[in-house]
Amino acid sequence: MPRVVSIYLPDLAIDRIRRADGAGMLTAERPLVVIAKSGSKRWIAAADETARSAGLHIGMPAAKAQANVQGLQMVDANPLADGAALERLTLWALTQYTPIVAMDAPDGIVMDTEGADHLQGGEDLMLSGLVNRFRAKGLTARVAIADSWGAAHALARISKRDTVIAAPGETSRFVERLPVSSLRLTGETVVGLRTLGFQTIGELSATPRAPLALRFGPEIGRRLDQIYGRLPEPIDPIRPMDVIEVSRAFAEPIGAPETIAKYVSRLVVELCKALQQKGLGVRRADLLVHKVDNTMQAIRAGTAKPARNVAWLTKLFKDRIEKIEPGFGIEKLSLVAVIAEPLTEEQKASSLIEEEIVDIAPLIDVIGNRGQRVYRMAPVASDVPERSVKRVSAVAEETGTSWTLHWPRPVRLLSRPELIEVIALLPDHPPVSMTWRGKRRRVKRADGPERIFGEWWTRGSEFEAMRDYFVIEDESGERFWIFRSGDGIDAATGSHKWFLHGIFA
Repeated sequence: MPRVVSIYLPDLAIDRIRRADGAGMLTAERPLVVIAKSGSKRWIAAADETARSAGLHIGMPAAKAQANVQGLQMVDANPLADGAALERLTLWALTQYTPIVAMDAPDGIVMDTEGADHLQGGEDLMLSGLVNRFRAKGLTARVAIADSWGAAHALARISKRDTVIAAPGETSRFVERLPVSSLRLTGETVVGLRTLGFQTIGELSATPRAPLALRFGPEIGRRLDQIYGRLPEPIDPIRPMDVIEVSRAFAEPIGAPETIAKYVSRLVVELCKALQQKGLGVRRADLLVHKVDNTMQAIRAGTAKPARNVAWLTKLFKDRIEKIEPGFGIEKLSLVAVIAEPLTEEQKASSLIEEEIVDIAPLIDVIGNRGQRVYRMAPVASDVPERSVKRVSAVAEETGTSWTLHWPRPVRLLSRPELIEVIALLPDHPPVSMTWRGKRRRVKRADGPERIFGEWWTRGSEFEAMRDYFVIEDESGERFWIFRSGDGIDAATGSHKWFLHGIFA
């Protein structure tokens, strides 16, 4: 069953206008609204948080808003510029999340995430990650996932929560109480339905279709079938202008796995030829399966570094062909190089001259396409332990930086130091016992202290901060890396509490 994500960006126009305000004419403290007009009518099309807190809302007449709020900043809407900004965000989502992504104009993005959510850690993590990444871009986002485009669209715009998840098969329970205005009907139709006494989608769906169709036409029935998932609503995916794409259409629909595999192999050969002509290698490729019932399925494969090896790319897709559900048949296959990077041919080393370097990129590709994130740790020039490492790509080039330490470091460093209870003499003596996670341990041996100072040049609050680290061993032979916050004398140097930061092998 397909799963559709709808991303609602209520502040898209506001954010674009503020970014385009190069002359600094707009004031951040004063409320800002975007005004749309049609003939002599002018109304609010978008409002920032300050304006909303002042009682303004989308659809309010511009004259009324200006009369109610003193110092209101009003900017005319620019649908072309907003559309261009939405297109850029949609193309970004295409490269990051799923092959089937489209604009849901004027203020949203829609994605079919079937088979792609596991790459993001599941639906919960995928949706929260979407909200956080848009927030990092300065945008407010409300995200919903459901079994249909109509349901996800409505939930994202009606709910006040950042994320909404309608469990598979439970779409009807989520949409029954939504207002009829969330059906994507015209304003005139919504007013007419409310005049007749319809307030919710559940009330409307329980009414016979014939009288509604006679008065309003077939649109209401179509929207109801779409929101309940009874009528498919295909998503036409967006594609960059310069994308490399090869496709094969069939006079007769295909469906057998061996037939699909045969044509996928041929498409990979054509794609690699096109990439070679431009000196590129693929980093992320999408196989789009167009079915005769006007639905689409997609399979995404990624590589750790640019590649155009026909045999290897064919294997990446063939390993996942069993996930394709042909249904009534497949009428077209398309292979798209979503992300391509420069790739130069390299002379293979001879084993008679020098030892051949084993390339682990294929192994990384296999693990990565199963949804596991592969990375390695690289050193960072910092004395503070948790800042001295960072995650980098598994195939990233060596920077030449190394850890220059005179003291031993644990094989496992906790993501956050954990508070412990100790018995110790201040200021320089190691603990004689430690209680961690409810278990008390007697210290048999200890070494230290190793004093580490705060990085005052990056954070002013660390000007006097310091830690004293000890390596301790308990009676069972387990070794731990602990520290005291502060020098044990001056309260300005730290809280003098003890923490466990790492575990030795």
